[in-house]
Amino acid sequence: MSISRRLFLQSAGLLGLGAFLPGCSASESGGRKGFSKPNIIYILADDLGYGDLGCYGQQRFATPNLNRLAEEGMRFTQHYAGSTVCAPSRCSLMTGLHTGHTQIRGNIGVQPEGQYPLAEGTYTLPRMLKDSGYVTGAFGKWGLGGTGNSGDPGRQGFDLFYGYKCQSLAHFYYPRYLWRNEEKVEFPGNDPKTHQGVYSHDLIMTEALKFIQDNKNKPFFVYLSGTIPHAELAVPEQDLAEFRGKYPEKPFPGNHYGAQPTPHAAFAAMVSKLDAGVGRVMDLLKELGLDKNTLILFSSDNGPHKEGGADPDFFDSNGPLQGYKRDVYEGGIRVPMIARWPGIIAAGTVTEHVSAFWDVLPTCAELVGADVPDCDGVSFLPTLLGPHHAQKQHDYLYWEFHEQGGKQAVRMGRWKAVRLNVMKNPEAPIELYDLTTDIAEQHNLAAAHPDIAAEMKAICLAAHEPNKQFPFFKNE
Repeated sequence: MSISRRLFLQSAGLLGLGAFLPGCSASESGGRKGFSKPNIIYILADDLGYGDLGCYGQQRFATPNLNRLAEEGMRFTQHYAGSTVCAPSRCSLMTGLHTGHTQIRGNIGVQPEGQYPLAEGTYTLPRMLKDSGYVTGAFGKWGLGGTGNSGDPGRQGFDLFYGYKCQSLAHFYYPRYLWRNEEKVEFPGNDPKTHQGVYSHDLIMTEALKFIQDNKNKPFFVYLSGTIPHAELAVPEQDLAEFRGKYPEKPFPGNHYGAQPTPHAAFAAMVSKLDAGVGRVMDLLKELGLDKNTLILFSSDNGPHKEGGADPDFFDSNGPLQGYKRDVYEGGIRVPMIARWPGIIAAGTVTEHVSAFWDVLPTCAELVGADVPDCDGVSFLPTLLGPHHAQKQHDYLYWEFHEQGGKQAVRMGRWKAVRLNVMKNPEAPIELYDLTTDIAEQHNLAAAHPDIAAEMKAICLAAHEPNKQFPFFKNE
């Protein structure tokens, strides 16, 4: 006899109030007697490639804490970002929509500071969790609106925000100010050009850890969207020291991101610092007795970048994949994803389930017993918790990118389609790849499978809804 997902969660003690989590005593859940909703921490790296973690094949530097996260949880091998650049990718994560439907489909700046904002009343991941009884905090980079407009994180479901609201300013690690909600927190001793003062990642981590500490007796959602390893390669000397002299270097002469005499060492040090921060989160949860009542998700907003002296080829940052940030080939959109929940998610597991950013909202909604909104996402909760046979699959995944002439991509089962220069040529041809035999997308099979290529082109047209702020096809 089949069992519904809601009945399964109820029987497992994972839905609603009045039941303990399996294997979780009152003390382990932070003293919240009878409260079964887990804390949720979503950690988002910035421009971290599929191959930048040891558990995904990185050989040139170590990521012991992220490796431990994977060893104690589940590693996804076919997880995709919402887009191949920051703002639309994060919009997809927050709203459960792919870029054919999202409000924000590109990195458009607005004055005086920030990017094109989410509309007032948008149903977002933090709003859903707040309505479900969670206290919500965001720490790091936002990029979906600025102070005083509809996209401000405080108007989109977050009780506390600390960090950069403007992703352009988030390129730099020694800012003159950050935001705490609508308060501008200034750092008069900071100099972005000379890298003097306090390092923003350290400030962001401190605030996130304090939020966890302050809310240990409440169900909380933490969106920890730090800026490492994006844009300028900058890291405090004490973090750089162990990597200096370890790699061959080609000094980066500098532009608006600043000069970097040891870009390879700086990049490795930055990812190492990111890894250490994840370790601090894990250690704090254990110290507070929240370890077994907290779901941690870790991912990256798109593929590796080549800005500011970054050298993804040296580090094999995209692993076996073709492409980088701003590409819709796999290297631009396939990203690491790790889920850890001790005693609930089976340790050391690997899944090939095909999933994307727009699945996170419905997954969390199902987990906490909220109504799953009408969106493009498919809950991957059965993959995390079982029964695995209950996992629904996507008919397809879709992306569109509004720079470099316009690009589209579709993932449908084993097949991947790419269209380039679509804004210039609406009849642009389909490139077709079989990812089961050609993960690097080297062999275009469109001519050999015209029926599949035609189906993919039809999806490219059907999955796109016009957006006046982000026109894609002519005459929209």
